[in-house]
Amino acid sequence: MAGKKVLIVEDNEQNMELFRDLLLSKGYAVMEAVDGEAALDKAHNETPDLILMDIQLPRMDGVEVTRRMRNYPALNATAIIAVTAHAMKGDREGFLKAGFNDYIAKPINIKTFLQTIENHLQTSAS
Repeated sequence: MAGKKVLIVEDNEQNMELFRDLLLSKGYAVMEAVDGEAALDKAHNETPDLILMDIQLPRMDGVEVTRRMRNYPALNATAIIAVTAHAMKGDREGFLKAGFNDYIAKPINIKTFLQTIENHLQTSAS
């Protein structure tokens, strides 16, 4: 999986640092965005293999950013994973309907976090 590009969209500095360190330790190339506009720009220009999308973002929430990303043909096959503290019963289905491929609850479980990312990157590689 080394060399796969992951875009982290996260406005919380500690979360960004944790996610970045975990991904870099596994050999992923990491790109970062702290808001929806930057995420759209980076995703459009860099075409990441996977996007980790915080839901609570300034100005434009992660659901809206994902909806817009799904309008880019180059990103149709890109896995987008919601990362959210709002993990309630029924949320997963709502995120899947909104265009996400999966979701991870905060606070994250490191092993599950990395496994979920790896699973989606393996799926997209085949």
